[in-house]
Amino acid sequence: MDHARIETVFRSLALRAGEAIMAVYAAPEFEVRSKSDATPVTEADLAADALISEGLRAAFPDLPLVTEEQAETHHACGSTILIVDPLDGTKEFTKRRGDFTVNIALVENGRPTRGVVFAPARGRLFRTLADGAAVEETGAFLHDASGHLHPLRVAVPDNDALRVVASQSHRDAATDEYIARYAVADYVSAGSSLKLCLVAAGEADLYPRLGRTMEWDTAAGHAVLAAAGGEVLDFDSHAPLTYGKPGFANPFFLARAPGVRLVR
Repeated sequence: MDHARIETVFRSLALRAGEAIMAVYAAPEFEVRSKSDATPVTEADLAADALISEGLRAAFPDLPLVTEEQAETHHACGSTILIVDPLDGTKEFTKRRGDFTVNIALVENGRPTRGVVFAPARGRLFRTLADGAAVEETGAFLHDASGHLHPLRVAVPDNDALRVVASQSHRDAATDEYIARYAVADYVSAGSSLKLCLVAAGEADLYPRLGRTMEWDTAAGHAVLAAAGGEVLDFDSHAPLTYGKPGFANPFFLARAPGVRLVR
């Protein structure tokens, strides 16, 4: 696998998709429709999906592609696959809250090994490098030149004063009850795959998700978090979360800096 090409293509497509999304976001109005599963979709989702999927198929024609917005791809399989969520956090997008992301990931043998998460409204770009390191890029996000790269590393948590991040749109009583089992010093509410990246950046220690997610929601952020020294675990078994599952649905999970002592 040419990881240098993966890095270059993922970054370029994420930036271009972010520009297409922000063009819609800046409009006074945009149409919001419901998909068959009752989740929202906008023209921004579809524009970003078309751009990313075309670019990935051109660059990596031999790799199966799984993307949220193309149901016909949801039966793809293989030891190496590309997984895309062109606009994670559509609810945040429609409410103009800004916490939405472009997500592109490479999964190898059930593990997300490379990924990019771009939050265009927040000006945050998290990604893995060809050597497997995790970074946050800052600057003007030029297409032909990288900005400054800040290495990412999970924090060493204080289990008597944890920083917890949870969903902005999907927080519920079960999540609150679980968080209450920990000694929490700070609580951050965030949307989309940004939550995984906040753990990767050392800005949070634990992200519990007691709700429905799909592999395309998490793969890119998981890749960044793993490269930063973190992990994503099955909520019940505490085994590593794997990818390429039938139907691509995730179980409940826990994303953490490894020093966090998990409770049952």
